[in-house]
Amino acid sequence: MKNPILSLAALVASSTSLLASSHMDAPLITLDDAANLTDVYAFVSPAPGSTKYLTLAASVYPFEDPGIGPNKFNFDDRVAYAIHVSTGADLATGKKSYSYAFLFKTNYKSKQTILQSYTGVVQNVDDAAQNLTQTYDVLEVDWHPGGRGIRIIGSGIVPPNNQGRATPRYNQASGDGPALDGVAQASQLDAYTAQTITTFADGYRTWAGQRDDGFYADIGATFDLLSLRNPGKDSQKGFNVHTMVIQVPVNLLGGDMQVVGVHASTYRDSIELRTDSMDPVGFGGIVQVGRQGNPLFNEAFVAIQDKDKYNRLTPETDAQLFAQYALNPELAALLNALVFTANPIPGITSNRTDLAGIFIPDVIKCDLSTPPARLAGGGPNHPTNPDDAGFSRLSIFGGDTLSSALTGAQVPGGWPNGRRFGDDVYDIGVSAVISDLRVSPPVIRIAGDNVDANDVAYNKVMPYAPTPQNGRAHAHD
Repeated sequence: MKNPILSLAALVASSTSLLASSHMDAPLITLDDAANLTDVYAFVSPAPGSTKYLTLAASVYPFEDPGIGPNKFNFDDRVAYAIHVSTGADLATGKKSYSYAFLFKTNYKSKQTILQSYTGVVQNVDDAAQNLTQTYDVLEVDWHPGGRGIRIIGSGIVPPNNQGRATPRYNQASGDGPALDGVAQASQLDAYTAQTITTFADGYRTWAGQRDDGFYADIGATFDLLSLRNPGKDSQKGFNVHTMVIQVPVNLLGGDMQVVGVHASTYRDSIELRTDSMDPVGFGGIVQVGRQGNPLFNEAFVAIQDKDKYNRLTPETDAQLFAQYALNPELAALLNALVFTANPIPGITSNRTDLAGIFIPDVIKCDLSTPPARLAGGGPNHPTNPDDAGFSRLSIFGGDTLSSALTGAQVPGGWPNGRRFGDDVYDIGVSAVISDLRVSPPVIRIAGDNVDANDVAYNKVMPYAPTPQNGRAHAHD
């Protein structure tokens, strides 16, 4: 059996991911919360029956403070949200092979009231008390000549945001207590979430709505001159985001004997988006305003002069325009200057061909030939929803590996082989920056921010992201 750390070096040498996301990566996108991508996820998972799925997820709208009134954190009807998959020869450049676009529509039961979201206690999704309801269509684009083309594969409905007593089935103590923990079985999901998981023809499954922000890191200390503290403070604690999840049967992507690349984009226009205005060439002529593949590349590597440009472009441009930032990372120099002051690490600030292999093009790679990824629950000692046996938040750095039928090697069990909810991408990423994957055997150094878990448990079933925080009972660090 091959050494898993050597397999990590081989994987990143052909391009994967790094670090985390503070959700504020470029000047212009910070002015557009509804289109601001926070995190992208991709991992192999099982589903009902024998189907093998690639689970894809993307979150937007950073730092939703639960319970704000009126509760108007929503998907934007004038934004197209898309998750893209690169297969086969497209992987090398990050060119889109398949795209899955979520298009939302907002409806009110009554506008003759000041009660925008709820007129009473919501017992079931879209009942009389849920005044504001969003629905969505999912558009698939097969970019291959002679492929499936462009089609609407299904429609779904969004559950209400978590206000508190108005949405008691999300929460403990009839809405007065904290949000319910994540669960290990689909039968244990809260009613709002369970009612909005939708299965389409061909086996696609989707979900979209408000969730707890599953990314955890001490971003406050990181951007305070890298003045890390112990214990660290989770800057995302107590905040929600809006998340879209789609499970795609791998047979519809050409089978599981391949590595695919994943990134997400948001598109905006000044007119209302409609599915009949979309085209397979340019998504109806609307403008791309956000992009993310591997977390933190734009934020922590790309200089201010190019950050907005990155969000407007596609991965095919990365080799020409952004490779310099991975090859000569300012972040590595800052770590030496501000953190490793007594013993700076030699050779990590220039000629970083290993990091260029990770980020160029900026797509998350995921080996589809492995067994399903191990999933995070509420930690190893959670009484009803522990992490899967063998799960490590540090992925391969914690000994969490999977067997690849494609290569015969052991590959990371999570990021940078895909990305799962619960992966400590900050610690994995910092460790990769200060390690040296250019040499054999690679030089591995492990460091982090001293935040080692999310504040609430994840679900180990669709939609995987945690229950949204209760507006009536939550706390920030």
